[in-house]
Amino acid sequence: MKKNMGALDKVIRVVIALVAAALVYYDVVEGMYSYILLTITAIFLLTSLVGFCPLYGLFGLNTCPVNKRG
Repeated sequence: MKKNMGALDKVIRVVIALVAAALVYYDVVEGMYSYILLTITAIFLLTSLVGFCPLYGLFGLNTCPVNKRG
């Protein structure tokens, strides 16, 4: 599995995941929508920790900087 996410992308995903988790924790989002939001939160956290997003691979996107060797 090749990394395809850059540092900024990872930080943005973690921040979105924390905001979503706070919305569920403080009962702003309830019921079925809270489970959907928590699932998306888990996916965002997992992909940011691993550094690989399957959708990026599907669409051919890559935000990871390229290592240049001289």
